[in-house]
Amino acid sequence: MINDLTVGHPLKLIIKFAIPILLGNLFLQLYQISDMIIVGHLISVNALAAIGASAPIYMVFLMIAFGFTGGLTVITAQRFGAHDDDGVRSSVFHCLLAALALSVILTTGLIVFLEPLLHLTNIPPELFEDAYDFMYVMCLSTVMIVLFNLLSGFIRALGDSKTPLYFLIFCSLINIALNFMFINYCGWGVVSSAMGTLVSNSLAVAICFVYMWYRYPLLRLSKEYIAYDTKVMKAHLRLAVPMALQFSILSFSIMIIQSVCNSFGPDVIAAIAAAVRIEQFATQPLLALGLSMATYTAQNWGAHLLSRIRKGVKYAFWISTTVSVCGFFVIRAISADMIAMFVDTGNNSGENDIALIIDIGQQYLIISTMFYFFLGLIFVFRNTIQGMGKPVLPLMSSITELCVRAFGAIYLARVIGYRGIMYAGPLAWFAAGILVLCGYLYYIHKFSKSNPFVWKMGEVRQYLRENSPVD
Repeated sequence: MINDLTVGHPLKLIIKFAIPILLGNLFLQLYQISDMIIVGHLISVNALAAIGASAPIYMVFLMIAFGFTGGLTVITAQRFGAHDDDGVRSSVFHCLLAALALSVILTTGLIVFLEPLLHLTNIPPELFEDAYDFMYVMCLSTVMIVLFNLLSGFIRALGDSKTPLYFLIFCSLINIALNFMFINYCGWGVVSSAMGTLVSNSLAVAICFVYMWYRYPLLRLSKEYIAYDTKVMKAHLRLAVPMALQFSILSFSIMIIQSVCNSFGPDVIAAIAAAVRIEQFATQPLLALGLSMATYTAQNWGAHLLSRIRKGVKYAFWISTTVSVCGFFVIRAISADMIAMFVDTGNNSGENDIALIIDIGQQYLIISTMFYFFLGLIFVFRNTIQGMGKPVLPLMSSITELCVRAFGAIYLARVIGYRGIMYAGPLAWFAAGILVLCGYLYYIHKFSKSNPFVWKMGEVRQYLRENSPVD
């Protein structure tokens, strides 16, 4: 259902838009956690460690694509907020061109440089073969994953966050079933997980495209809109490229941490891989709120409603703070039990120390929960600034995260061992969170003082839309 986020109470709209995104992301995280549990129980802890050790490499390439498509669809949302139907269709065409070109380049690059990248991250020899096989198949799924996220981005740009949820649930359920079947009946080992991702995402893209074509006429492309325009493409790339760099910097910093983590052996790798999955699950409300603010801000920016953006940010800040405090207490209370789900606690006679894995994972979660507030600042203010079409400051915040994470992963790990890795992410959240908060305050002050007539006319148009008589 198309939803105009420029009309109505900001708090209700943001929550209503965020809930389907949250449910979808939670479902996706549940799938990823269940996938790792299946691998950890049905194959081995070393297989779990191989996936955890190699995944950050893939995430560097994948996050480039996610950031790129996210930047592209900001333009789509802005055109929709401005009630420019022709602009929406033109945006869809140029987004498809740019995303397809990028995904092919990324897939090729990842396949060509896979082996040296694995060596670069210090993957232990006993994990290398499984990690390579898993990553190679994942490379083949890149195009489908990018297309699925782009199509979902188009739908969210129109204010519909429910439909992507349904497709994500479908994709996740198919993925879990295929992983279980491939592991149990095909005997493909860790490759089973990657094959499930490839097949399920391919099905999801096909169904999503057909549904979008029939359900959303505004997103259909007719002959007059299939025309390349350098000016339009540059406008899209002006947002997409910095966001791709931003996401790649973040994922590259995670790869640095993983490289240091890999030097501590399979038990530490498995523990931190499990803890990171739980952390990602726990912080999904903050991520959903951020994604909601990106679309909300983009539509209202396109409609020239600056005061409305400020109101939405105020509500989002308090929601983020509440979620962070709740996460602090809940995750701390159940952290040990959650880590234990990833390993076979009934079999502690092998080469892996199960008690040590649980203890390390619990330590990681206890430390990270203290900094959820600053992660919330990043999601709310970074996405708001991106929705305004200002990509430079979010990119600077990502560079800040990279530097702080690298310091934590490299220096602190030398001083206090693997515990240094646990502080790398939280310290990066603190630094980047303060930066984007200050940046948002600067931009709001700057824009409110410039072009006041534009903002006033936007409010007039909004008033007329809300109070116009209905035929």
